[in-house]
Amino acid sequence: MVTALNVSRDMGQLFRPYDFETTRDLRPFLEEYWATAFPIALVYLLLIIVGQSSMKARKGFNLQGPLILWSFSLALFSILGTVRTWGYMGALMHRGGLKHTVCFTDSTEHPIIKFWSCLFLLSKVIELGDTAFIILRKRPLIFVHWYHHSTVLVFTSFGYKNKVPSGGWFMTMNFGVHSIMYTYYTLKAARVKHPRLLPMLITSLQILQMVMGTVVGILTYIWRQEQGCRTTAEQFFWSFVLYSTYFILFAHFFRQTYIWPQVKTKTKSH
Repeated sequence: MVTALNVSRDMGQLFRPYDFETTRDLRPFLEEYWATAFPIALVYLLLIIVGQSSMKARKGFNLQGPLILWSFSLALFSILGTVRTWGYMGALMHRGGLKHTVCFTDSTEHPIIKFWSCLFLLSKVIELGDTAFIILRKRPLIFVHWYHHSTVLVFTSFGYKNKVPSGGWFMTMNFGVHSIMYTYYTLKAARVKHPRLLPMLITSLQILQMVMGTVVGILTYIWRQEQGCRTTAEQFFWSFVLYSTYFILFAHFFRQTYIWPQVKTKTKSH
């Protein structure tokens, strides 16, 4: 019989953390000040209003060099996070099953997950800088962009504080999509030719991420009555609400960006 203790022991032997992944643990600090995410998100939204207002009478900045460096740095970070967290979560699911990955907290105590979940939370603050490039370059700022950035920060802080095991999948899926997305942003900023369907692939992966996130949330809620399965009604409610709205918004963006223009073109040609 596979038990949580046996799986935890096996994973500890299979996945040895690197030295840098065992550095000082920032979790106590981040757990104590998790609610700071709310004022950060509020300031972020206020700065959007101020920034757009101040740029109205100005010409947009080029910022090609800084944008390449910014996107490349986030792409590299996301790729490293993908390799480390997907490797661990995949092996954990193979050893203990899907239920183990979304229910039991032993995985949240592994040094690899502790280290990368800490950086993942901090990255949600750093990624707010994406919006600054949009405003300063006077590019269209769509609702799904700032809604997603602000709510993901708050939701990630909430899940981090509660040590929700299913958050491991939210993190690994996000790392995976962002590794492709920021690589695309880097190529686009550097004006390097890239596959034409790459943007469509990224949006499709984002939609798939929202579907899988909703499924994980529902499974966790179904299994919540089992001994040792840790989740809360609050966590289920907010994960379901947010992932559902993300799905609707990204699906709408996909339709407006990739499907509707083709339909209009075909209509005009007839």
